[in-house]
Amino acid sequence: MTEHPFSLRPRGLRPWLLWLAGLFILVAACAAPATSTTPPAASMASPAASTASPATSTAPAVSARLQVLATTTILGDVVKNVAGEAADVRTLLPVNADPHGFQPTPADVVLISQADLVFVNGLGLEELLLPLLAGALPAHKIVAVSEGIEPIVAHAAEDAHEEAAEHDHAEGIDPHTWTDPTHVILWTQVIAAALAAADPAQAERYQANARAYEQTLRDLDAWVQEQVAQVPPAQRLLVSEHAVFAYFARRYGFTQVGTVIPGFSALAEPSAQDLAALEDAIRQVGVRAIFVGNTVNPRLAERVAADTGIRVIPVYSGSLSAADGPASTYVAYIRYNTHAFVAGMN
Repeated sequence: MTEHPFSLRPRGLRPWLLWLAGLFILVAACAAPATSTTPPAASMASPAASTASPATSTAPAVSARLQVLATTTILGDVVKNVAGEAADVRTLLPVNADPHGFQPTPADVVLISQADLVFVNGLGLEELLLPLLAGALPAHKIVAVSEGIEPIVAHAAEDAHEEAAEHDHAEGIDPHTWTDPTHVILWTQVIAAALAAADPAQAERYQANARAYEQTLRDLDAWVQEQVAQVPPAQRLLVSEHAVFAYFARRYGFTQVGTVIPGFSALAEPSAQDLAALEDAIRQVGVRAIFVGNTVNPRLAERVAADTGIRVIPVYSGSLSAADGPASTYVAYIRYNTHAFVAGMN
C-alpha cells in the first residue's frame, strides 16, 4: 500500500483527529450544491422576471487569486514574500502556537478544504496535522518546503527519550530548518516553483519576488556572521529549552551543550537524571544563559537556571511575534535571536 508522500506513519489517530475527520466530511457535504427549494408558486414567475439582468445579483464576489495556506507564522511570512499581491496567503497556526502540538479547530478544517495549495515545513514538524491534510487534499496540493535540505538526525540517546515520550519526529529528524537563513533560500525556491505551477499566469511575478527575497536572505546570512564574530568560539555555548536551534548552530559555529527538554519536540518530558546531567554540563563548560522560545513554558528552564546561577533569555522559536512585536517577520525573527545569542554569551 502506497503511503501519502508526507505521511509520518503515526502510531494511531487521536480521538480529536477522528472527530475532525468526521467534521471535514460534514463540511464537504454542506458545501455540495443544494437542490432547489423554490416553492411551486415562485417557480411560475413570468418570462420577464426570469430574464432580469445578472448585474442585480448580491452574491459576494469570489477572489480569482490563488488561495494559499501555510502552517506556521514563520512559513507564512516567507510565502507572503514570494506570493506578493498575486495570491491570498493565510496562516493556519496563530502567533505563539507550538507547531509540535497544535490541534486544529473546525474553522481550520474549512480553511484547509478551501486552499489551492498548503505549504508545510515537513520533516515531521506538523505530525498532528498531516493525517488531516492528507485526508482533505490531494497530494499535489501539499508542498513540504524542507524536503531536499540535509537534515540533522538525533543521536541514539535523543531517539530513546523521544520514543519514550511518543512525540518523536519521523526517524529522529530535526525539523527546525528555518533557523538557518540559507535553508530558507531553498524554501523560497520551492515555494516559487509550486506557486508558478499552480498559477502559471503569475509565474513571472512569483519568480521575480523570489529572487528579490533570496537576496534579502543572503544579506541576512552575512549580517548574522558579522554579529556572531563578536563572540569568541569558546563562548558560543548554546543551551535551549529543546533542540530547536541546531541548524543555526551548525551554520554559525555554535556548540550545543544540551537542552532542557531532550530531543526535537517540546512535547517531550525530561527525567530528573536528564536535568541533573544538563546542570552538570552547564557548570563544567561555563554556559552563561539558557535561551527559551516563545512557544513553550519556561518553568523547567527557570529551575535549571536557578540551580546553576545563570540567566534565562527569551527568544523566538516556532512562531513569529505579533505584528507589533519585535519579531513580526522572518528577517526580524533571525535578527532578534542573533542579538539575544550574542548578548547572552558575551
